[in-house]
Amino acid sequence: MRDILPSGNYRDLIAWKKAFDLALAIYRGTACFPDEEKYGIISQLRRAGVSVASNIAEGQGRNSKAEFRHYLSFAQGSLKEIETQLLIAIALGYCGDGQAAPLFAMASEVGRLINGLSRSLAVR
Repeated sequence: MRDILPSGNYRDLIAWKKAFDLALAIYRGTACFPDEEKYGIISQLRRAGVSVASNIAEGQGRNSKAEFRHYLSFAQGSLKEIETQLLIAIALGYCGDGQAAPLFAMASEVGRLINGLSRSLAVR
């Protein structure tokens, strides 16, 4: 899907690309959750997943490095939401460790990329 978008700006950022992939993986991973969770944990996980990539994109479109870093901190917060919600889903038996492990790994990678991007934007 990313291949159909014109290149430039936030879409060139590895952190955004990996966050986009994480959001897709969350959508796929929650497809097998119970129907009664459609407006509960499924919705929360999906929103948090979309929020990570969206905050990277929105921050890149802002007028300053400081604003960009601010939005990157929102993205980091959404990653913590994802981790927490996955732990809840595991505890409730909606997914197993094996199903959640790749999502945790992806979230961790995105977090490291966001940290690096944020450091590169540090005001000197």
